[in-house]
Amino acid sequence: QVQLVESGGGLVQPGGSLRLSCAASGSIFSTYDMGWYRQAPGKERELVATITSGGSTNYADSVKSRFTTSRDSAKNTVYLQMNSLKPEDTGIYYCKLFFRIGVAYWGQGTQVTVSS
Repeated sequence: QVQLVESGGGLVQPGGSLRLSCAASGSIFSTYDMGWYRQAPGKERELVATITSGGSTNYADSVKSRFTTSRDSAKNTVYLQMNSLKPEDTGIYYCKLFFRIGVAYWGQGTQVTVSS
């Protein structure tokens, strides 16, 4: 059983920055692709960024050049650095581990609120 725990959310003013962390249990972390998703109130959950086991990254158009995801296999942790935050970035942010086709693990989510 894989457990994922997000942290680092909070309230930030527009233009500010936050760094989210997602810590994974177990020694399998480094062999799996990871993703960050977010869900705004009244909206569907959407993909924000992905990072493969080899470190290749991909981003939603809405966050390109502002968000950066990275991973530290020694710490079993994946990060999402968010800069130049906008009110529309508000939502609950989740990390996801792609275990195999049809099987994935999710964290509990961390709230990010961008407001003045």
